[in-house]
Amino acid sequence: TGLSPGATDQLLRHAWPGNVRELENAMERAVALAPGSRVELEDLPEEIRQACPIPIATLGTIRPLEEIEKDYILAALALNGGNQTRTAEQLQIGSATLYRKLKSYGLIGASRS
Repeated sequence: TGLSPGATDQLLRHAWPGNVRELENAMERAVALAPGSRVELEDLPEEIRQACPIPIATLGTIRPLEEIEKDYILAALALNGGNQTRTAEQLQIGSATLYRKLKSYGLIGASRS
């Protein structure tokens, strides 16, 4: 199963406040709803379809870079179906670096592929 460009863009825009569990649930639901072999924008859960871009500032306060990076990594993992090797390649970082970041953000739990 692949992702359409529209679904990809929308997954990148979502802030993923529920972290890995929310991401996994959203992807499982989207794959189940997709009539074909590709997940389209309309197959994503409503709350994901209406997502705003990942905010870098809230009420005049800049978010810490660590929070923005964490959200971005979660979005990249979503695009790659949780595959950490492909995610690291897409982010142009080493697999070990991605693993350390996932561990430091408390996101370890997704299987390492």
